[in-house]
Amino acid sequence: MTSASELRIRAMRPEEIAIALDWAAAEGWNPGLADAACFASVDRDGFLIGELDGMAAATISCLNYDGRFAFLGFYVVRADLRGRGYGLRIWNAAIAHAGARTIGLDGVVAQQDNYRKSGFRLAYANIRYGGRIVPLSAPPAAIVPLKELATLIAAAGAEEVFLDVPSPNGDALALAQDLGLAPVFETARMYTGAIRPLLLERVFGVTTFELG
Repeated sequence: MTSASELRIRAMRPEEIAIALDWAAAEGWNPGLADAACFASVDRDGFLIGELDGMAAATISCLNYDGRFAFLGFYVVRADLRGRGYGLRIWNAAIAHAGARTIGLDGVVAQQDNYRKSGFRLAYANIRYGGRIVPLSAPPAAIVPLKELATLIAAAGAEEVFLDVPSPNGDALALAQDLGLAPVFETARMYTGAIRPLLLERVFGVTTFELG
């Protein structure tokens, strides 16, 4: 059996970010269809991959936005390799990449205690709502009032729609429920330190759980 010390950790090449997205999708996290190209531009050294014998064994990202803040995501160990210490090794490499920055993450609720051991503290929950919505007419070309936000989903047709909502925003929760969407799962938004104040009452959808 290989040991954790044999895990080779390096920065992903831009084209390898798709590995992290595919693994996240397999875990049921529903990353965006065009996220890979966007993510690659944030921090070229922030996506890490752990390899055993040249094969992908673990992924993680810790993207440094500026000198004060980083965000951690895509923390996945290949299912057949879990419980051998590979996750801890790549986790430590990601934390080291952030340096002294405050780090944020959206973690699965069941792992909150483990994240606390690494210095993270709960701020609030984000709730993913999902479902299929009766197709609407095409959205108008002009700017429309926010109360007509539902026109934005017309392009999805009969496909499933997902909306990641900060739980402190009651209006956003009501919007999701009024559209007939149901809770799918929730994450724990956690930070290692102080952050700039967030106007959560203006956040109706989180862009991505993986990059904050």
